[in-house]
Amino acid sequence: MIGIVIVSHSKQLALGVRELAAQMVQGQVSIAVAAGIEDPDNPLGTDPIQVYEAIASVFSDDGVLVLMDLGSALLSAEMAIEFLPEAQQQKVYLCEAPLVEGAIAAVVAAAAGRDIHQVMAEARGALLAKATQLGVVSRPLSLVSHNTPTTNIESPTREIRLIVSNRLGLHARPAAQFVTTAARFQSQILVRNLTRNTELVRGDSINQVTTLGVRQGHELLITATGSDADEALTALQGLFANNFGEDNVALNSPPALHHEVTPAIHGELLGIAASAGVAIAPVVHYQPTHISITEYHVDDPDAEWQRVQAAIQTARQEIQAVFSQASLQIGDAEAAIFDAQLLFLEDPVLLEAAKERIFEHHINAEAAWQAVVDEVATSYRTLEDSYLQERVDDVVDVGQRVLRLLGGNPPANVHLEEPAILVATDLTPSDTARLDPTKVLGICTTSGSATSHSAIIARTLGIPAVLGVDAQVLHLADGTLMALDGESGKAWVEPESHILDLLAAKQEAWQTAQQEARATAHQPAITRDGRQVSVFANIGSINDVQVAVASGAEGVGLLRTEFLYLDRTSAPTEEEQLEVYQAIAQVLDNRPLIIRTLDVGGDKPLPYLRVGFPEANPFLGWRGIRFCLDHLDLFKTQLRAILRASVGHQIKIMLPMIASVTEVRAAKVILGEVQAELNQAGISFDAAMKVGIMVEVPAAVAIADQLAAEVDFFSIGTNDLSQYVMASDRTNPRVANLVDALHPAVLRMVQQTIQAAHTAGISVGLCGELAADTLATPILLGLGLDELSVNPQSIPGVKQAIARLSIVESEAIVASALQQDSAKHVRELISTSVIPPA
Repeated sequence: MIGIVIVSHSKQLALGVRELAAQMVQGQVSIAVAAGIEDPDNPLGTDPIQVYEAIASVFSDDGVLVLMDLGSALLSAEMAIEFLPEAQQQKVYLCEAPLVEGAIAAVVAAAAGRDIHQVMAEARGALLAKATQLGVVSRPLSLVSHNTPTTNIESPTREIRLIVSNRLGLHARPAAQFVTTAARFQSQILVRNLTRNTELVRGDSINQVTTLGVRQGHELLITATGSDADEALTALQGLFANNFGEDNVALNSPPALHHEVTPAIHGELLGIAASAGVAIAPVVHYQPTHISITEYHVDDPDAEWQRVQAAIQTARQEIQAVFSQASLQIGDAEAAIFDAQLLFLEDPVLLEAAKERIFEHHINAEAAWQAVVDEVATSYRTLEDSYLQERVDDVVDVGQRVLRLLGGNPPANVHLEEPAILVATDLTPSDTARLDPTKVLGICTTSGSATSHSAIIARTLGIPAVLGVDAQVLHLADGTLMALDGESGKAWVEPESHILDLLAAKQEAWQTAQQEARATAHQPAITRDGRQVSVFANIGSINDVQVAVASGAEGVGLLRTEFLYLDRTSAPTEEEQLEVYQAIAQVLDNRPLIIRTLDVGGDKPLPYLRVGFPEANPFLGWRGIRFCLDHLDLFKTQLRAILRASVGHQIKIMLPMIASVTEVRAAKVILGEVQAELNQAGISFDAAMKVGIMVEVPAAVAIADQLAAEVDFFSIGTNDLSQYVMASDRTNPRVANLVDALHPAVLRMVQQTIQAAHTAGISVGLCGELAADTLATPILLGLGLDELSVNPQSIPGVKQAIARLSIVESEAIVASALQQDSAKHVRELISTSVIPPA
């Protein structure tokens, strides 16, 4: 596959571009960086030798594309090529494309298997999205009848009727699952809301499905015409049977609204209580860049349509980046909001309408796109259902993103020097997901609602928000003092001293309650009948361990060491690793620290360690312990650092992705070699340090009794175990709904692992996301786990959940759960079980 090299004066800039580009293709393309110079006082510059080494590291007979920034970067690249053998020189191409946009376009084209000339063309074409032009009028888009596909009368038509049980019906996330499932099949899928007597619409159109206005209790008619009609309907029926993987308990639900009966006093604004909490800070206005569209006649509709496609492709990559960042910041469940935005960009009805306007009416790309987006937005606004009306925010959000790219405008970001309350007409979901809660202390807008996606994200981030206030707030000068109460839905401009005193007291009371919760979190987690369960933290940095200890962690159950290896051009040295491991162990103060050895491959490739060929199924490929056993220098360096850090600390080693006894024994032999080398060198380490494994492969479960005889502990990784058991890639939105750790098949695997561990007399923990789900806590206790390891923020809630339960009650729930036939029924069982309130 084609390799990409990024040459820049700034190392930070180049690493950022590489990270963004790598996310676009999930590491399928080798990307090397040659940037900066080794001069602490003047690090900006380029080095031909560094460029040469970068080219060599990603060289392929398919070709290498080199992208550069300014001035000497080009000279360094030209010189670097001269160092290469003549045969290789012919396969290295310097490209004048813009660094950021060009890199993204190039990696996407390379991942798609295009040749070097096509990849270069794509990189150069990235400039196309920055062209600005003028435009004309065209006809409106009908979202229903004339866009409904004609069916093939020679193919059989099957139909089913289903009742929707989701609490919020087919809102964005379940609608996205419906559409992605329908799109997998050759058959034409049509759906109709019988309860509202709508017309049939296309099942592969996110907008048509969402605008059916499907709510809980509605009956749908779904038809499929084609050779795989039965399979398609069975798959769709499965989504409904599994409740689209959702609980009917509101997550991050809005606070109850308090309707004020007294008029607002001077300086007081009444609005909608959207996210609880008190904020007192100066005002800063946020105004996204206004995009003005003019319609005009074009002579080359092909070129305009290519511009639309290029902008959509870049928008898709941007949204994927937002999704990745949001997953880390607010969690996968809330970040799934952006899945629906991705489907909006793939909606065939929308794309066909935009293309039709361009080719039939010869109007420019901006005007055509704006027209169809306006029509879709209008169709949402005219729905009777207020919840579905609010989904127009997502339509506008993604529509404006494409328009911005067509016009070549930079994204509008919120950059605050000091903490402030953000005042705006509205915030899109993308805007809100990018906010820094340490700088944005509160949100005050003139529109919006408590059930909008932006409000949901604000609640998840813990940012107080009052929405729908009077527009006079938009005329306040930046720096004006404001106070807001996200629980009552009130805001005050230049509040008087007695208002500030009341709010400060409320803020202090809230902080005291949080402190008490944190204090309780530092107590052991003991069930009502006296069983103590260790609650550890999953961490990925030194900052994480500080948060973990402050949150009540009794140790670290999983230190992901990948952060040491990413965002750099070479592997970390032994000394670099030793320093980090010691620093983390020092913060833990003799609490247990389980260090997982390097787990790269799959969705976490290292650009400077080339696989040599693309893997069709990287999650089933060269990753985890398999990778380390083939990179002994890398593996031994990490083991040496861990062993040296173990002196005076309670450190354990954990091996990932174990599938056989042979792998464990091979790793133990290497560990023994490293220990012998340290002994010979007179370097101290904990000779009794325990060794455990991750149980995340079904094969490890099947031979858990054999593996238990080889190691000191197990840690079950339900994230990977679930996807392997269900044969479903959890990063693929089309099948991700099948990956549910509460599925009885997965729970039986967990039970089998625990039984094998306890029979052998070793402890067993669980470090997957399931451990943080308090709905699952009775299941995990009933299965007999000794330890739960969760993200630091979840520790207080998990400990409280354990304290409310007894082992006897939990075991009874497990006995029933293992006999259920779906994750949905397991969740229903837990929800209806009698568990004492907090």
